[in-house]
Amino acid sequence: MSNSADHGRVRASYDVVAEEYQERVGGELAFKVVDRALLGVVEEAAAGGVVADLGCGPGHVAGWLAGRGAKVVGVDLSPVMVELARREHPGAEFREGDLLRLPAADGEFAAAVALYSVIHLEPAELLPAFAEMRRVLQPSGTLLVAFHLGTEVRRLDEWWGHQVDVDFHFLELETVAGLLAEAGFIVGARLEREAYPEEAQTRRGYLLARRD
Repeated sequence: MSNSADHGRVRASYDVVAEEYQERVGGELAFKVVDRALLGVVEEAAAGGVVADLGCGPGHVAGWLAGRGAKVVGVDLSPVMVELARREHPGAEFREGDLLRLPAADGEFAAAVALYSVIHLEPAELLPAFAEMRRVLQPSGTLLVAFHLGTEVRRLDEWWGHQVDVDFHFLELETVAGLLAEAGFIVGARLEREAYPEEAQTRRGYLLARRD
């Protein structure tokens, strides 16, 4: 399992790119029709309860959900991202925290989304992260996880002209589904899609699961 220094690399990298990330990615739900549809499923499943956006970045997903009337708590490792999210999306709450130690009470959330946040975890950290997500969800709570499909690890030392040090772990759909099941989730839907022209050209995977 990676140590805190590795998460520090991720934190520092996202701190550095936060403002540009917001400019480039903050409006992406406008063209991500599949994501919007799945987020609508999550919102409906939450039935008025609180939805967690785990690895929320600049808060655009949390803001979209809040704009539809949902109660949302975003969590991100990067304090600069959290500050940016609070500025851009005052209708949601944001907390600084790690996926392995979520700043939330047991069963606090009716549903949760983790969109492209588990890709920065080491393979051995995925199961503990999913167990932690299960902890903060209510019984029968819904979880949506999205990630890049594959087996490669891409390390970036430069991102949009900024010096960074961050790894992107591509994941296989069935591997993640198996880990979710091991952590105590029932996987109800699997979906794959090709990249939209406006985004990084990677194949995408989604898993919709329910806490047992």
